[in-house]
Amino acid sequence: MFFDKIISYFESIDPVWAALTAGFFTWVMTAIGAASVYVFKNPNKRLLDGMLGFTGGVMIAASFWSLLAPAIEMSKGEGFTKVMPAAIGFALGALFLFGLDKLLPHLHLNHDVSKTEGVKTKTPWQKTTLLVLAITLHNIPEGLAVGVLFGGVAAGIPEATIAGAITLAIGIGLQNLPEGLAVSFPLRRAGMSKSKSFMYGQSSALVEPVSAVIGAIAVGFFTPVLPYALAFAAGAMVFVVIEEVVPETQQGNNSDIATLGFVGGFIVMMMLDVALG
Repeated sequence: MFFDKIISYFESIDPVWAALTAGFFTWVMTAIGAASVYVFKNPNKRLLDGMLGFTGGVMIAASFWSLLAPAIEMSKGEGFTKVMPAAIGFALGALFLFGLDKLLPHLHLNHDVSKTEGVKTKTPWQKTTLLVLAITLHNIPEGLAVGVLFGGVAAGIPEATIAGAITLAIGIGLQNLPEGLAVSFPLRRAGMSKSKSFMYGQSSALVEPVSAVIGAIAVGFFTPVLPYALAFAAGAMVFVVIEEVVPETQQGNNSDIATLGFVGGFIVMMMLDVALG
């Protein structure tokens, strides 16, 4: 089976290198999505909203099946003692993204520059930069999540498996396709060239391989923090979905399509994680 061959390959290499490879894959998927600007003139808005909804569904499902559930399972104790590391890590992850959201200047999709969030600068930043920074914020916890799982494998923790880490990377890669598209097409519509739209679209995911390596190394040095780290990534991802993805998909007249896309994304990621992970 092809998936078994992939697992064998990742088992044969250093976990940090495996995290980098998986992070590179998620970036490539973003780049493929951004490259669609060369193929399509103006994609249907209903399709875009449905794909963004799919992105949110994948992230929420991955947050539970790939991150929170293993974090709780590997924690010691019973009752509140067992769930406390996951609860603390989840809260810290959400607060971390909340802090970045308040500090780093950025602009959400389809918003005017007047609605820039984060610290106000003396010299206004270009809309392109602000938009890319918004998606970059989105991608940090995704890379961390992949890296943390590979770090757990390196630490020999039974609940962290190569199959689970690969499955998470596949799920994140799938939802990165519409992300790349969602960045590049607004830039193209704003008058930017195809090549520049692509470059900015794919660059938003360059942080994923870097954060994957950071996550793997951190867990390798501090194995007891793994349950907290997994839940941290989950909290950050859920914050992004609720603060950014869901509002974007509910702004226009395609909220039903986006909601169905969300459900579809959740089902796909759940099936991948249970069947493969």
